[in-house]
Amino acid sequence: MMRARTDFHTPVEEILSSKGRVRIIKILATLGELNISEIARKAELNYTTANQHLIALEKAGIIQQKRFGRIRIYKFNRDDSKAQMIKKFLDSWDTDLRY
Repeated sequence: MMRARTDFHTPVEEILSSKGRVRIIKILATLGELNISEIARKAELNYTTANQHLIALEKAGIIQQKRFGRIRIYKFNRDDSKAQMIKKFLDSWDTDLRY
């Protein structure tokens, strides 16, 4: 079961305030479901920093978490309109930078 602790009042500048958060959003939107260690490795963050970013992104509703015992798996929240807008913005930004 996916768990969501959402705070619909999180300002966009808080969500995008960190390179680490942006990397995590891109990783989860692209690769699907990953555990914290995989996310930290792919985002080039230490475990504690990755965990703090994941908590903030989950609280904002951008990602979702599910648990299998002690293992936490995170995924991009494709059902959230704000998450979709952020993904579209990031995709557009990356595309524009390639030209």
